[in-house]
Amino acid sequence: MPFSLVTPAIVLRARPYGESDRIVSFLTEKHGKITGIAKGAMRSRKRFVNSLEPFSLVDLRFQDRPHSNLVFIVAADLLLGFNNLISSLEKIALASYMVEITDGLIGDRDDNAQVFHHLKSGLNFLADQGASLLFLTSFELTLLRLTGYQPALAGCKSCGKERDGDLTARWQFNSMEGGILCERCSRSTRESCPVGVAALRALTGLHKGEMLSSASMSSSVLGEIRHILLRFIQFQIGREIKSAPFLGKFCAL
Repeated sequence: MPFSLVTPAIVLRARPYGESDRIVSFLTEKHGKITGIAKGAMRSRKRFVNSLEPFSLVDLRFQDRPHSNLVFIVAADLLLGFNNLISSLEKIALASYMVEITDGLIGDRDDNAQVFHHLKSGLNFLADQGASLLFLTSFELTLLRLTGYQPALAGCKSCGKERDGDLTARWQFNSMEGGILCERCSRSTRESCPVGVAALRALTGLHKGEMLSSASMSSSVLGEIRHILLRFIQFQIGREIKSAPFLGKFCAL
């Protein structure tokens, strides 16, 4: 019998496969992101009970399958169901978005325990405390740093011109370049969007881990930051973020 691997894991997504099986993707603590097949999960009343739902924290036991990208899911014992996450549509929208962008920014079998703990902590905070767009923005920036996609905000990504606190300079954010561009360099690129001084200052502060409050920035500044980050993350993932429109119904993006 093949050797089984055991690890804490968070369910990212699941779908039916055939009449009785399910294909499930997990973010694990020890083995990165894996996808596997749970035989008989649609019919069994004892195996996988409530443990294959998105956001669930489980103790996963699986076996690698030779010549297949799908592992064989032996068991998934529920550790935490995050029941509070399904108490409101706003929390469901936020959790779905957090899980989807984490899924998109980390590759299969990328060993990154920090990303696992970041998502686990984020879902815990959301379930227990509720959340705001400021929390979501901090979550995104930390996730980008942990996955190696942190945006360059200290100066022009193209020519290296530093910001130097110049309040008259005009800056653009360019997802393809991976950060801000000065006015001159932005003229020769596509897909740049203006970023105001206040938004850039707040974005830099959050990027450094500073504790900012919603009262410290206007709704327009926060909206500007949300627009920039959504475009940037979507560019890095390389596809549309399906949960973003759903989130937009409850929280202005």
